[in-house]
Amino acid sequence: MKLVDTDLPEVKIIEPAVFGDDRGFFLESWNAAAFAKAGLDLTFVQDNHSRSAKGVLRGLHYQRRQPQGKLVRVARGAVFDVAVDIRPTSPNFGKWVGVTLSEANKRMLWVPPGFAHGFLTLEDGTDFLYKCTDFYRPDDEHSVIWSDPDIGIDWPFQNIDAPLLSAKDGKAPRLADAETRP
Repeated sequence: MKLVDTDLPEVKIIEPAVFGDDRGFFLESWNAAAFAKAGLDLTFVQDNHSRSAKGVLRGLHYQRRQPQGKLVRVARGAVFDVAVDIRPTSPNFGKWVGVTLSEANKRMLWVPPGFAHGFLTLEDGTDFLYKCTDFYRPDDEHSVIWSDPDIGIDWPFQNIDAPLLSAKDGKAPRLADAETRP
């Protein structure tokens, strides 16, 4: 397993060791000892799986009182995955990183607590998997609008007419107006 730094020091790309031959491949998507040895000593309490059509944009989501860290990956298809630092006292507040995660590259992304998270599906039938460090609480769910010009995410909309959004995500506030403190 290899950890790759991003422009936000807390957000890491994980490149797992992949063992493949003409039959297929094998990789460990999670090994507590290996991750701890690499500096990511994490405890997960919930696994999630979503399937989306091409052009679905989910996010930018976060929880305030019980922030979730997320280890995310794609089992089928591809996404452009984004983490935004929403910690009000952080020198990187409002900055973002984005990385393509796909069935082909088998990369994962660690999105720590204190970051909003979202993704754009780049292929039909994309299966997105994520492990969470805290439980989902509907009463603590918050969002920032995906198109906030102050954040300026460069979403790769090539061959996508318009993002498909949930009603909630389409009405999310800008970061400047969002509740980010616990």
